[in-house]
Amino acid sequence: MASTIKDVAKMADVSISTVSRVINDSKPVSPEARRRVLHAIDVLDYKPNEVARSLVTKKSNLIGVIVSDVGNQYVSQVLRGVEEIGRMYNYDILLSSSYDDPEVEIKFAKLFSQKQVEGIIIISEILNQKLLYKLDEFKIPCVVINRFYNIDDAPTVTINNKAASFNMTDYLMMLGHKSIGYVAMRKDMDRTNEKFKIRGYRDAMKSGGLKPQILYAEGATEKDALELFEDHEDDIRSGKYSVLFCSQDLIAIHLMNVMRDHGMRIPEDMSFAGFGGSFLSEIYRPKLTTVKEPYYDIGAVAIRKLFKIIDEKSPERGEEMILLPVEIIKRQSVIDRRETE
Repeated sequence: MASTIKDVAKMADVSISTVSRVINDSKPVSPEARRRVLHAIDVLDYKPNEVARSLVTKKSNLIGVIVSDVGNQYVSQVLRGVEEIGRMYNYDILLSSSYDDPEVEIKFAKLFSQKQVEGIIIISEILNQKLLYKLDEFKIPCVVINRFYNIDDAPTVTINNKAASFNMTDYLMMLGHKSIGYVAMRKDMDRTNEKFKIRGYRDAMKSGGLKPQILYAEGATEKDALELFEDHEDDIRSGKYSVLFCSQDLIAIHLMNVMRDHGMRIPEDMSFAGFGGSFLSEIYRPKLTTVKEPYYDIGAVAIRKLFKIIDEKSPERGEEMILLPVEIIKRQSVIDRRETE
């Protein structure tokens, strides 16, 4: 049978409250009494009840993480940053996948509250306002990471999507491209980061004296890519666009496959640029020129931000947005047109 705090107190010849003070380091205890208590704990191999202890110390050293799908490559890279930094600070991670179900996210938030987590990180691809209200109700500090939706009423770590889009468009113009089409995601455009990417693209085109040309995809599947190609096939084949800058790597890769299936050569007949820096962009041929988002760093900075909120004992939602730098990865999917002019 496991030893109890009463067993420790009896062996050390002190009160239960003295044992508690030694364990939690909450109040002064004489050196001799401390020595006897620590000796008794060692001999009896006593393990404190962490849940009960956390109620006293207000520290459980637990962080709850709610993710959309741990199998998602973007999620797994962000989560790696969260876990590694959490481990450095001696925190354990409680992980749950919601599979983009808003009610499941709320269910896990309630569970984490019962587990006495000190804070919660949400790595999601949906917008769940009800979840943020619940975390306010539970008084649990949180940081939200969402690469699609614009988060402006909770602490978040992200990138400057407008600046990243501007810089990629500017790079394409520098390579001599004047007919740059932008492939945007239509869904929830007024609430997603897509609107910032479009603004960056438009501003760059305007600064170069070029006319913006936007194509809209309904999603990022192969079917969506095929529908977009069929809707714009005449313009694509006629050379209206020399390069397509896609708002996601996955859209770019599906479009390249569709165009190849229809007899087009990549990048000879059409150049492509993406956004994200996913693993697929590295292994696809030709390798995809893309905006590389620092997924690991986003996770690492997010948990550091959460620790700061916890240390300041301020669980209320803030409006702080931390922006991390991105990198343009220059690969073979974009032709340098200056060499042919």
